[in-house]
Amino acid sequence: MSIVDTPERRQLRELTRAFVTREVLPHLDDWERAGEVPRALHASAAKLGLLGIGFPESVGGSGGDLLDSIIVTEELIRSGGSSGLVAALFTHGIALPHMVAAAGAHSGGSLGGRLGGTASPGDDSLVERYIRPTLAGTMIGALAITEPDSGSDVAGIRTTARRDGDHYVVNGSKTYITSGHRADFVTTAVCTDLSGSGELTLLVIDKGLPGFTVGRRLEKLGWHCSDTAELSFVDVRVPVANRIGAENTGFLAIMQHFATERLSLATQAYATAQRCVELATRWCRDRETFGRPLASRQVIRHRLAEMHTRAEAARSYVHEVAARVAAGEPVVTEVAMAKNVAVAACDQVVDQALQLHGGFGYLRDAEVERHYRDARILGIGGGTTEIMNEIIAKGMGL
Repeated sequence: MSIVDTPERRQLRELTRAFVTREVLPHLDDWERAGEVPRALHASAAKLGLLGIGFPESVGGSGGDLLDSIIVTEELIRSGGSSGLVAALFTHGIALPHMVAAAGAHSGGSLGGRLGGTASPGDDSLVERYIRPTLAGTMIGALAITEPDSGSDVAGIRTTARRDGDHYVVNGSKTYITSGHRADFVTTAVCTDLSGSGELTLLVIDKGLPGFTVGRRLEKLGWHCSDTAELSFVDVRVPVANRIGAENTGFLAIMQHFATERLSLATQAYATAQRCVELATRWCRDRETFGRPLASRQVIRHRLAEMHTRAEAARSYVHEVAARVAAGEPVVTEVAMAKNVAVAACDQVVDQALQLHGGFGYLRDAEVERHYRDARILGIGGGTTEIMNEIIAKGMGL
């Protein structure tokens, strides 16, 4: 039996599929055009326990591990959703883990992987103020790391936080922030060592604080139902109690949680490829040209076979690496390879799937058209393909 094909995980697939069929498919096109998903969708997903998958019950989650989270992501896309929907609905998957880990370190536990010895006295209160409400679907969180001048260079972050009594005074800006418009709070990377050493700290910054401005909604090639924003901080006073872990431990916290984000993107990539194989296969069986179904032609059958092979191979490798991450293995290089393998498979498959759909595939009415647009971000987000290659090269001793 496959590690992802247990009776419990089959039930999780069925639950996710039913959720997509009932709550998503009738509305997804409208959300694409509106540029965001409704807050009510978070509440619906939370009621079923889907928002809390992969988070411990002790903080309001549904339990399960990384593999369970992968099952939900995979099935959401294969049931007719999209990677853009995953980004919009599950942004807490990158906004909360640092808080969960810090709370675990503070209590001596292992909530989501502890940052031993780096806890802050405020970490326990973060559970009640942010983690539980978010997993209950009543709050939305975002993660703000990327800046206009830093891109993938986390160490180059310039947003500063100067300590002033019981507060930090934050100045700087962030960009490309997923769910930045809808978020009630933002887990934000700031530089707290103003001597120029580049030490980072994570702060939870509430929307509505004086000086915190949510800028224009960024229009994108894909992920249309996932709102993206620019953020600006001008003398924003953030309570020290909103610090995640100890001061100057933010870089380590960010690095420790990159693996799960990258595996989520890898999952979105191979699942998108699988969905596009299904769509293209169905189309080629039904579509007739010159009096024959497209699928009756060897060149078409072979193309579909190659697409299916790429998607399934990527899926198998991502699952293998995810299982090792869930077991606590330090597989940084393998995570980078898994992301690149899945993204490459996705790029090839969605391109071929749209080509097989012909002119119809170029229309907004075609589901494959949305996947074609959405897929392009997967080789950029969470670390570009080029950054992944640098990690792989380092793992090779180069």
